This record gives sequence, structure tokens and C-alpha cells, in this order.
Amino acid sequence: MKILMRLLGVMVLAILVFVLAGLMATWAPDRTVQQLSARWAQAPSQFVEVNGMQVHFRDEGPRDDPVPVVLLHGTAASLHTWDGWVEDLKSQRRVIRFDLPGFGLTGPSPIQDYSIPAYVKFVAAMMDKLGVKKFDLAGNSLGGQIAWQCAYAMPERVGKLVLVDSAGYPMQSVSVPVGFRIARMPGVKNIMEYVLPRGIVAASVRNLYGEPERITPELIDRYYDLTLREGNRKALGKRFEQVVNSDSEKIKSLKLPTLIIWGGKDRLIPPENALRFEADIAGARLVMFEGLGHVPHEENAQATLKPVRDFLNVK
Repeated sequence: MKILMRLLGVMVLAILVFVLAGLMATWAPDRTVQQLSARWAQAPSQFVEVNGMQVHFRDEGPRDDPVPVVLLHGTAASLHTWDGWVEDLKSQRRVIRFDLPGFGLTGPSPIQDYSIPAYVKFVAAMMDKLGVKKFDLAGNSLGGQIAWQCAYAMPERVGKLVLVDSAGYPMQSVSVPVGFRIARMPGVKNIMEYVLPRGIVAASVRNLYGEPERITPELIDRYYDLTLREGNRKALGKRFEQVVNSDSEKIKSLKLPTLIIWGGKDRLIPPENALRFEADIAGARLVMFEGLGHVPHEENAQATLKPVRDFLNVK
């Protein structure tokens, strides 16, 4: 019996040592905006105070463009997801993009409100701050839902709408990124505020791509580093606590030129939802990219830009 107890004690100790070693290996405390800015807020990045937050944004292209193009990223992403599009569009259009509250270098909302109405109010406040009265609006995933809700709430301000693998309808995901699943798990998500295996971030990004071979180490660096921005991991958990209501009647009431872009290999928001947007928005045009995933604009900017340039009248 004594030998058995000793063996049990050794096993428990070994497990504790293993767990401790794992925690030490993946220990990832929050990083300050100052620490992250050297790499992720280089020119032309700027910061502006909006609703009690220092919002990270970029405003590029001709200043005399009367209707700028505004780009909204998705959950756990940042303004950098639009780099490929902006590099092309900014030669002829003024392009504005920013890190939404809870993500990127903007970080958490002071009131911890990550509901869609709160994001719509934030977009309006951001445009007011920049003195932009009317704009064309594009959004991916969560950003897509914010975009069409903005078009519904501010029809006098939104000229054209581009929805990229947008949220908005109930969805039956084929596969959800592991990082998103963890952020929904009570207890576990609290631990992840202090540890973050890089492999979880890499696996989550691979899950979103239709062609994972396009993923670079720098891309993983970006998602990993910006997840570590002070408060972002807690904000992600809060974001998933918010009830996101779909409202097909609002979508059906939209009366503006709309382009829908979708990845045929999107496993988070299936292509069936693209067909619903096309059917419900009068005159909407759908372009499906069969080999791409949930973030086609990031995965292959060159391919996805062609219909966007035509839609926005960029020569």
C-alpha cells in the first residue's frame, strides 16, 4: 500500500510539473500599445480619441475624394486585414480603416459594450470625428454585419455597400476556429487571459483560410501580437457574450447598391448565407471565389479586388 501511495504521489507530482512547465512555456501577459506600436502602428497609422478610446486608424488616398471608402474588419482581426485592398484603392480613392473596439490597437471599450448597435454608433462617431458625411462601406464577417446595420441606420450617409463573408443570418458553421471556441468557454477563457499558445492562433487562422499555404509567419505574428494587446482577450470573451440578433427584415429593406463577395470554402459562415444576402437585397450582385475561405480579401487581395474596383468605379 505504501509503495502504491508513493507511486501515486510521484505521478501527481509529475503531472503538476508537466502542467507548470506548460504554463510557463505559454505564459503570455498583456502587452501595452507602446510595445506593439513599433511594429503594428507605423506610418500612416494615427490615433484619435473617440468615445473614451484611443482609436487606431489609417486614412489614405486623395483628400478631395467626396465619398471615402470605409473598411471594417471582423472578429479578432485588425485594420491590417485590408492591406492588399488599400494598396490598390488608395491611388484613386480615399480609404479609411480602423481597429474596432475590443480588437487591434484600439483595445477594449470603456463600457464593455460590444453589441451591434454600439458598433454602429461607434462607426458614426468615428466618421463625425474625421468630418466625413457620406461614405461607401465594406465589411468582413462581424464588420459586414456592422456595415449593413450602418446602411440601415444611416441610409443618408452610406452610398454603396460591400459585404465580404458577412454575418447577419443564423448560420450552421462547418468548423469554428479553436480560439473562438475557447473564448466562449467559462473558466478556460479566463486562463487564456494569461497564457496563449501560439499554436492556437496559428490553427485559428488556418481554419479561416481556404488555401492555408498562403499563411506566412508574419501573418501569424500579427494575429498573435494584437491578441495580446492589453484587454483584448477579455474583450473577446465579452464580445461572444453579446447576443447577435439576425434580422432578415432589415436586410430586405436595404435600398443601396450592394456587392457580395464570398469564399466558397468558408467553413465559419457557409456560402448558403451569401445566397440569402443576394436574394434579400434588391439588385445585389454576388461574386463567389471557390478556392478561398472566410477572409478572401486578406487571403487573395488581387483576385477579390477586381469586382470591387468595378463596383467602386476605380479604373
